[in-house]
Amino acid sequence: MNSSLSKLRKLKGRSLHELRARGAQKFFAYAERIGWSEKSRVPSDAAMFKRLDGTQIAQEHFSAEGLLEHFKTRRVQHFFPAFADSEATVAELKRRWPEAERRLIERADRVSRGRFDLLGLRDLWFGNPVDWHLEPSSGKRSPLVHWSALEEISSDETGDKKIVWELNRHQYFATLGRAYWLTGDERYAQAFVEHLVGWMDGNPPKLGVNWISSLEVAFRSISWLWAFYFFKDSSQLKSAIFLRWLKFLYLHARHLETYLSLYSSPNTHLTGEALGLFYIGTLLPELRDAARWRRTAKKILLAELNRHVRPDGVYFEQTSYYHRYTTDFYIHLLALLKANGEHVEGEIEEKLILLLDHLMTITRPDGTTPFFGDDDGGRLVMLDEKRAANDFRATLSTGACLFARPDYKYVAREAAEETLWLLGIGGLENFDRLKPVVPAHQSRAFADGGYYVMRDGWTREANYMLIDCGPHGALNCGHAHADVLSFDMAARGRTLLVDPGTYTYTGSSEMRDYFRGSAAHNTLTVDCIQSSEPDGPFSWKQIAEARARQWISHRRFDYFEGEHNGYARLDSPVTHVRSVLFLKENYWIIRDRVVTVGAHRYDLHFHFTPDAAPMIDGRSAVAAARERQIETPGLEMFAFGSGGRGEWHKENGYISPRYGERFDAPTLVFSAEGAGAQDFFTFLIPRDSQSPDSPVSQAREIKSTGGRSFEISCGASRDVLHVGEGRVTNTTGATDAKLRLASDFDWAWARFSSDTGTLEQLVLIGGSQFSINGCEIMNAKDRIEYAVARRVGQELMVETPASEERRVIFQMDVSGVLTEEMEAVK
Repeated sequence: MNSSLSKLRKLKGRSLHELRARGAQKFFAYAERIGWSEKSRVPSDAAMFKRLDGTQIAQEHFSAEGLLEHFKTRRVQHFFPAFADSEATVAELKRRWPEAERRLIERADRVSRGRFDLLGLRDLWFGNPVDWHLEPSSGKRSPLVHWSALEEISSDETGDKKIVWELNRHQYFATLGRAYWLTGDERYAQAFVEHLVGWMDGNPPKLGVNWISSLEVAFRSISWLWAFYFFKDSSQLKSAIFLRWLKFLYLHARHLETYLSLYSSPNTHLTGEALGLFYIGTLLPELRDAARWRRTAKKILLAELNRHVRPDGVYFEQTSYYHRYTTDFYIHLLALLKANGEHVEGEIEEKLILLLDHLMTITRPDGTTPFFGDDDGGRLVMLDEKRAANDFRATLSTGACLFARPDYKYVAREAAEETLWLLGIGGLENFDRLKPVVPAHQSRAFADGGYYVMRDGWTREANYMLIDCGPHGALNCGHAHADVLSFDMAARGRTLLVDPGTYTYTGSSEMRDYFRGSAAHNTLTVDCIQSSEPDGPFSWKQIAEARARQWISHRRFDYFEGEHNGYARLDSPVTHVRSVLFLKENYWIIRDRVVTVGAHRYDLHFHFTPDAAPMIDGRSAVAAARERQIETPGLEMFAFGSGGRGEWHKENGYISPRYGERFDAPTLVFSAEGAGAQDFFTFLIPRDSQSPDSPVSQAREIKSTGGRSFEISCGASRDVLHVGEGRVTNTTGATDAKLRLASDFDWAWARFSSDTGTLEQLVLIGGSQFSINGCEIMNAKDRIEYAVARRVGQELMVETPASEERRVIFQMDVSGVLTEEMEAVK
């Protein structure tokens, strides 16, 4: 009874079209299972020849030998430009990447010996011959039953299917193929043929784990097509093997067409499947159904653009890795359309540029990209294996060529090997002709996707932060993490505070929940629970809703404020508000406010890269290099809770740089307990190096009324920060101090010279009045969004949004207003 009710609930709200499509797929699977469907059998030679289009292929080629000869010599090959002249492509590869040959041969030799590096796993052994159903980490072997009889998500029977599927994608065929082109060694062609034949022997149509996921069928189809163009002239590729290959690709296409994830997984599963179908329909026009496959696939890919790509260019599942997948899908679509002289709809290029703009903007100073949301470790095609999994610049390299974008080239830094294979030598020449240009924007808000990028430059030594304040995900939020209001940060170009990655989907429920949990991200947790509550590996019981409240980007500072309701489900509800002020080329100030009436425990989490060595020193923390003698950028951290509460402690955490790979990584946590509203301030101060002569920063809370105030010593400057609560006059400093700041601004930051005490700079956010020692600097008629001031001689040049083009100059005495007599809060 309960099972029936559950099924009825799932049907509720579904359209007639969806019910019809799902019902048809159930029927087709049943027909396959009981042997009614011809799609569960490999066609005979005669049956296959009937599926050929006589207008595309001459009658005399209707034989195994004739077919292979036709495909090898046909005038239009329909493939990527690099394959038009193999000798020229190889020469260019060797000229530009002289180390590529050694790297490729080494990897290809290991594959030939049956040793595989898949995802984050190294030196995997699947037996000899390869057992295509074995999951070597668990030792489990999937049964050879109809694919619909296997549970797609459960790992009880099969082990981690991701590992099995990664092997069965056959993306290493491109590694063997490039090694073959570079060396002409038939050993690589022989390894390809042995694995191809072994797979077809071991995976009868519709039986086993490798037919469950249509996306895996699509990726395998794409790999097989790439392999054909690498090996089509090899003597190892016999006509009988080629005909059998063609039959299986025909079955792959029919499977994709029948079991498209129109409603089950209308995300990258659907677009990836459509791309696989488009590949087959485009590259095998000799098949009678090819034109239909191509039309169906292109229609889906076009229809999903507006749903998958938000107006600001962010991929709708809120994951950087799947964003990269989507960008690559449409790059391949565009490249194939252009290679075949077909019409390119404008929305393809428009959306692709938006996707690329986002990828460019979120790239860290070291060239890597943060992993927010799930990352599955895979790729569409393996054409540039030397790059780390979080290095997406090959996609930007190709984008630079496609759209003549010098800013993409600037961030990509150099042409990628992948660009050669997709666009040919002509594409690389386009890249060479571009003069790199620094991107127009440093900081940028992606308001639809909820990502806010703060940076003070595009150099390799820049400071960088990415803040997450977007939707939890899309659909069932299967690839989301409980990472609301978390951030990723690089100090002086060195990535230090990171999202931990994903590690696994179904291999371990404990690790799955750890890596996507709130405590594994750089955010605040309440009462040691998560902001969103998981319900299995790809669903959630409860999700946090985030809202950005304010974003200001100025050449001197960036300011972000957002909130979420993830802890409103507590008996004593909590609203978390996070504000971040970035003083460019200086430091970040993070304010975490919690609005509640109850008593709770609070933990601020900071997850470091494995090469960092954070240490706790009383009220502060320092992140240095693991080897102290190395001079490398570091980070100084100071945290302050309400009423002086809160202590630092160190925990052991994990970082997963790629699916299946996990490293120990240090985590610092600032913890406090309190009743009622709480206010936490964290100062993140980049440090140029760890040499003994590097200046040490200090931050301390000082007495004030109407808010909270801090003094920060940083190099040759002393800064004072006051954070208030709206239009109330506040005084900073003890009553006997000679410095008095009066302000109704939400944030007031002032910089003074350590030597002379001279006021040098001001940043004011959200207010109208500000004075120092009775000297009025700002007295606006209405509340203004911000004001920025800097000293020029004995004048203070003040800039507001209304006067951005016409600076307002106030004449005043700006010398000697700072003394040493500010009393710290004990």
